[in-house]
Amino acid sequence: MADKVERTFIAIKPDGVQRGLMGEIIKRFEQKGFRMVAAKFLQASETLLKEHYIDLKDMPFYAGLVKYMANGPVLAMVWEGLSVVKIGRVMLGETNPVDSKPGTIRGDLCIEVGRNLIHGSDSVAAATKEIALWFKPEELVCYKSCAQPWLYE
Repeated sequence: MADKVERTFIAIKPDGVQRGLMGEIIKRFEQKGFRMVAAKFLQASETLLKEHYIDLKDMPFYAGLVKYMANGPVLAMVWEGLSVVKIGRVMLGETNPVDSKPGTIRGDLCIEVGRNLIHGSDSVAAATKEIALWFKPEELVCYKSCAQPWLYE
């Protein structure tokens, strides 16, 4: 099982923090069986955010997105588990909450795309890049959960 475990980067955006949804979102990932291996509550700099969203730099909403994300605190996290990137994206729901199904974070907890609560890596490669951007290697905790045999065969 260890060779199939991957990590993903999840960030609760300023709207999620301000609305008091950090605990609810963490709870969903924990209940699914994923393991948090890093967390950082911070006011992200525009420099960090510009690098994080570099792939969107040519989009008309890029400047507004960076400004919005720098406008309040975020909770940056690294989660670990089997297929955590793919399953995490399903848990988040579609980028536009209007298209998100009930039961997803965005489907249950938000209304507009500009306030969609959460960011999640969209691939293992993106997760690796984002984790390295937000966390130093020594900030990632390696441990074996006592629940592991109850989650994995």
